[in-house]
Amino acid sequence: MIADLITGMVMGPGQKSVAGSCKSRHAIIPLDFSTAWGWDMPTVSLPGSLEMFYEDNDYTDPWRTPDAVVMHHGQAKNHKLWYGWVPELARQYRMLRIDARGYGNSSVPAPGYDWSLESFADDIRNFLDAMGLDKVHLVGETVGGTISMRFAHMYPDRLKSLTVCSSPYKFVGASSYVENRDLVAAQGVEPWVRQEMDRRAPPGDNDNGYREWYAQQMIPTAQHVVVETLTYLSTVDLTAILPEITTPTLVLISEGEYNREPQRADGIVSLIPGARLEVIKGTSGFVQHTDPDKCVDAWRKFMGSLS
Repeated sequence: MIADLITGMVMGPGQKSVAGSCKSRHAIIPLDFSTAWGWDMPTVSLPGSLEMFYEDNDYTDPWRTPDAVVMHHGQAKNHKLWYGWVPELARQYRMLRIDARGYGNSSVPAPGYDWSLESFADDIRNFLDAMGLDKVHLVGETVGGTISMRFAHMYPDRLKSLTVCSSPYKFVGASSYVENRDLVAAQGVEPWVRQEMDRRAPPGDNDNGYREWYAQQMIPTAQHVVVETLTYLSTVDLTAILPEITTPTLVLISEGEYNREPQRADGIVSLIPGARLEVIKGTSGFVQHTDPDKCVDAWRKFMGSLS
């Protein structure tokens, strides 16, 4: 019975992984079950006093060595927001979802940490080294996509492909980041999350239970982490480096977000040589979360074009 619980399950809200899959990676079991049995969360110790949490889902044929896909979440989120991608892809790819420094179940730096895209990129590189991975497909969403673009510029030899979802590349001059920083500093993380939720997962298009679950993934983020990272991000502009990225790149965005702010995606596509834009028709909000199946379809087509 225990073996049945440990094998063949798919990641979803309220679940986490422990050691013991058919490939000696991580099987998925319910959160309360794993806690009751005392199994540790999967973490890896990295430079800079980082204990990085990750989920490793691999249901490919045991005798094969699949390509690895590393998924990087956005601001104030964690690995769980990618849950809809895993069952679609884990039969063909090794799916690695990380919690970045300061977020989710990874270690949180004390106030005053020197946040930068470069340090986040170094954390990804160190994670790949620790996991024994040479080259991977990197998928990042919102600020995680911004970090992923910086990684592609710094470490092009570590990537097979780059995908960014609903991601900005230029924060300078956008007052919203400073305004959100001030809101979080004054009132905490939850008011900011609630204020932004209609954009992330528009009501009417998304189940209220999902919207609340989504919010609850963000609200526990440490207030000082959100304030400090938003302060730093308000100074970021990747315009100068994007033309130097050589990794095959896919840009995903919902139709609603594209209509609302076309320059975000168009700018990336115009600056990264050969980058491809996929506007997911009939969708709104942050499509990587609200419509993962449509994103996976677009990503598979992109992978096929690279073969």
